[in-house]
Amino acid sequence: MSSKPTKDRSAFGKLLHFFVKLLKWCIILFLFSSILAVLVYKWVPVKYTPLMFIRYYQQKKDGKKPRMEHEWVPIEDISENLPVAVWASEDQNFFTHFGFDFKAIQQARKEAEAGKRRRGGSTISQQTAKNVFLWPNSTWVRKGFEAYFTLLIELFWSKERIMEVYLNSIEMGDGIYGAQAVAKFHFNTDAKHLTREQCALIAASLPNPLKFNSARPSRYMLKRQKKILKQMRALGKLPDS
Repeated sequence: MSSKPTKDRSAFGKLLHFFVKLLKWCIILFLFSSILAVLVYKWVPVKYTPLMFIRYYQQKKDGKKPRMEHEWVPIEDISENLPVAVWASEDQNFFTHFGFDFKAIQQARKEAEAGKRRRGGSTISQQTAKNVFLWPNSTWVRKGFEAYFTLLIELFWSKERIMEVYLNSIEMGDGIYGAQAVAKFHFNTDAKHLTREQCALIAASLPNPLKFNSARPSRYMLKRQKKILKQMRALGKLPDS
């Protein structure tokens, strides 16, 4: 009479052991593949990102003509004003932190609690990690993966490489990704010849590029452009990374 419960416990133990072993190998596979991907992208251009395909699908679902404008260009072929503009507007501590700006995160939390206009506390490194490897929905699971990939790119990439990938992969308009595409479709030029004013307008659109159009700037964007230009003058040139 007592052999059946013993067999049940034995079967459960074997099943539990199988799932533990499977989980262990899944974790090992994820760690190996994620580190490999980060190492590959240290040198290989990032031609496509998850966000590009997500937006493409959303456009089709909404009955719009799908659009995916993107062309990778090395940082040498991007106006030196654009990295300074995003440095000034998005992450002024980019060259001194290791992926996370805890003061900015704390300030953003305080402003949200005070009922002020919400702003993100994400660094350029965090945004790059999210753009290249993850999806846009803001959940705790995604934030956890974002922190993991942020640490990896800070560990294996230089600051210049992070900036290069950021400028090539970030969403800069509806179906427009990266410096070359926004230069071509919003300013009828190429990324190399963007002016300081155009770069400041692009940076002004980044908090919400689907709402703020750098080709047709609103009064708010023009006001923000002036502020960014002032910050750019104060920061000067990019430091050596």
